[in-house]
Amino acid sequence: MEKILIATHNINKVEEIKDILKNKDITFLTLDDIGYKNEVIEDGKTYFENALKKAKEISINTGYITIADDSGLEVEALGGRPGLYSQRYSGKGNLGNIKLLLKELKNIDNRNARFYASVVMYFKNDKYISSDGEIKGKIIDEMKGDKGFGYDPIFYLEEYNMTMGQISKELKNEISHRAKAFKKLWQIYEDSLDI
Repeated sequence: MEKILIATHNINKVEEIKDILKNKDITFLTLDDIGYKNEVIEDGKTYFENALKKAKEISINTGYITIADDSGLEVEALGGRPGLYSQRYSGKGNLGNIKLLLKELKNIDNRNARFYASVVMYFKNDKYISSDGEIKGKIIDEMKGDKGFGYDPIFYLEEYNMTMGQISKELKNEISHRAKAFKKLWQIYEDSLDI
């Protein structure tokens, strides 16, 4: 059975990825499983550059096929911010990030936003495959729901009349930006095995 390393210490993200790719004949390892402590400096100018750097560096250092992703929230009225800096936007964690974002959007009517993810799977022979995914929504002023993580409680999905923090884990793992990116990546991976 193939072993693939997921390049994150974020337990929420690990569980989400494992759920998205369940029923695959793969053993997924995490950085914590193998005791990998080195931090990769994400200094790329795009999500793809960050994901590739992370996957490549960790794969080379560990010898494992490695999956890495980078994702962010892009708000139209803020010119795409927080974007690449979504996780460290306020420097004060998830709640601080949400508060800062809502402060910046005060008195702004345009609340269009999207979550975007770029995913890279890096192989030992200096080859990689990549994919991306997005989901569109609107930013609301009040946090709703206790599911998910990050900006999920203020990211409103009109077609479901709920935030990402309210929808079920099962639905999120069907429709989210990360779900779309990982499912696309897996299709590319499986197709490449047939070559």
